[in-house]
Amino acid sequence: MSTRFDTIPAFLDHGFDDVIDVRSPAEFAEDHVPGAISLPVLSNAERAEVGTIYKQVSPFDARKSGAAIVARNAAAHIAGPLADREYRWKPLVYCWRGGQRSNSFASILTQIGWRAEVVEGGYQTWRRLVHEALYETALPHRLVLLDGFTGTAKTALLPLVEARGGQVLDLEGLANHRGSLLGGDPDEQPAQKGFESALAARLARLDPERPVLVEAESSKIGRITLPPSLWALMTRAPRIEITAPIGARAEFLARQYEDVSADPARLSHLLDQLRAHRGHAVVDGWQKLLAESRMVELSAALMVEHYDPAYARSRAAHAPVFAAHVEAGTLDAEGLARAADAIAAAMRDI
Repeated sequence: MSTRFDTIPAFLDHGFDDVIDVRSPAEFAEDHVPGAISLPVLSNAERAEVGTIYKQVSPFDARKSGAAIVARNAAAHIAGPLADREYRWKPLVYCWRGGQRSNSFASILTQIGWRAEVVEGGYQTWRRLVHEALYETALPHRLVLLDGFTGTAKTALLPLVEARGGQVLDLEGLANHRGSLLGGDPDEQPAQKGFESALAARLARLDPERPVLVEAESSKIGRITLPPSLWALMTRAPRIEITAPIGARAEFLARQYEDVSADPARLSHLLDQLRAHRGHAVVDGWQKLLAESRMVELSAALMVEHYDPAYARSRAAHAPVFAAHVEAGTLDAEGLARAADAIAAAMRDI
């Protein structure tokens, strides 16, 4: 049996015990239905091997070879990851197009007695829904941007606002990047399609009638590009500005980037990348602070000499209008809590 999904919420609320992606590990790594588990019936090498036989020998020989491999891999999955599934287990299976890989695996599961079904159209159905939502239609959500200079704890404030009943969209979390030169390793980010799947799933769970707090970002986070429908909303969204003293910002930034400063060689390399922008004298000063482990002072210097001027230029170019201003005297736990209270209150008035 196959199951048809016409909307993202319907896909996410599928009602099955597990969603199984039987595509190759490489296909799964690039993108998959949120929450799916990977049980490939063909490995990366096996898929390439069957494809070669299909092109160079014949479709029949490819299907025969593929069937043998699928059977072996299915047996390993049943004896391994699926060994504890009970009699009434109901899995939803998909492959690339809802074709031979998913139907073969689902047929074996059904013969055991499990109530397996296949996604009509396979992964391509999910991808089509995501693409339609992010590239072909206008999003219905009401965004509010949280704006402020580097080190004003914007990302840290999002879960605090959510805990106070606000809706939030953490783009840096979805992109696995902290949105700056020091923000993360692009190689650790999801693929663009994977980011879009996570984004579409998150947006589907947000109430369009209520405001959604989003950190003000550029159109790219690391190597991830924000889809046009989201970026269009962000460029028109009202803003809440968060401010804090430079000392509080420096202390907060030093705490947040302890993982980066724990690798001085890597941080030194990142700082050197700014020589063309800030000059050798400025970067040499940063390198001296790093060598002496004066991380709070380095954070302050980076903000005053790099991040703040860049932010000021961007603000001057775009002339944003702020619907509310929140001043945080400190950015410790108590200061963040007070700021989150003020932001949540401001959202109710926008």
